[in-house]
Amino acid sequence: MKVLVANIEDVMREAAARWTLIAYFFLSTLFIIIFASAVNLDIVNGALAGAKLFGKDVQMGDNTISIEKLVLGFESGFSVFLYFICTFLAIFATAHLVPRMQEKGTIDLYLSRPVSRVRLLMSRYVAGLILAGSNVVYLIGTIWLIIAWKTHVFHPRFLLGGSIMFLMIAILLAFAFLIGVVTSSTAVSIMTTYGIFFFGLMLAAHDRIAAAVSKEWQAALINGLYWIFPKSGELGQAVVAFVGGDEMPARVLSVLTPAPFLTSAAFGAVCLILASWLFTKKEF
Repeated sequence: MKVLVANIEDVMREAAARWTLIAYFFLSTLFIIIFASAVNLDIVNGALAGAKLFGKDVQMGDNTISIEKLVLGFESGFSVFLYFICTFLAIFATAHLVPRMQEKGTIDLYLSRPVSRVRLLMSRYVAGLILAGSNVVYLIGTIWLIIAWKTHVFHPRFLLGGSIMFLMIAILLAFAFLIGVVTSSTAVSIMTTYGIFFFGLMLAAHDRIAAAVSKEWQAALINGLYWIFPKSGELGQAVVAFVGGDEMPARVLSVLTPAPFLTSAAFGAVCLILASWLFTKKEF
């Protein structure tokens, strides 16, 4: 436990010293300020009578809109944007944890401690999750409070949708750790992790891609890759479906099945196991 706490403190001090922590939360705060300033709603008797977006009036016609439905639809749609923002910021802020640890001098100091390499790597991973998770809570929680303050509508599902975003971050961070152990390069870790994320988005249409190819082995390869790599597309849709609840169309709710979550989590677990094994074998 002391090792974990010490490494978490090391990661936080390192992030603060290199301005990563400050930049991480500054960008989130900037986004929150823009969001709070951009949306102005005129609510009358529980219905939306008028709205302004970035200072411009939104045409409402002769009808008012139920504020409950408006907030639900807004939070569902906006959760997709937050899914990308939280994931991108988290990887950018934490992908350096392994490469910097393996720098000459730093790794010598860590290995001189009476701690196994696996525990050392896992403690850095947990510290990265805490750093990323705190920003997810800060960003989503603050926006949820702003929406509740402006509309007096409270949807806890919007908050809980952050748990799916956190799962995606945990999976991608495990892959970033694996690449970091192999290459000792922050840039390569970031680029390949983003590449896996976008590759997962493309593979969400694996059935249509497989149907378009001419060879059976090509279709089998595409379907195989779909089940191997994390389902970043399906998890993004799951955030929307979870936040929207029963109001979402059946095709959106269909992604709330265990398979995308379990296979994606398995990918992250395998990456973390491989990273730990390679780290124990690596010579410095």
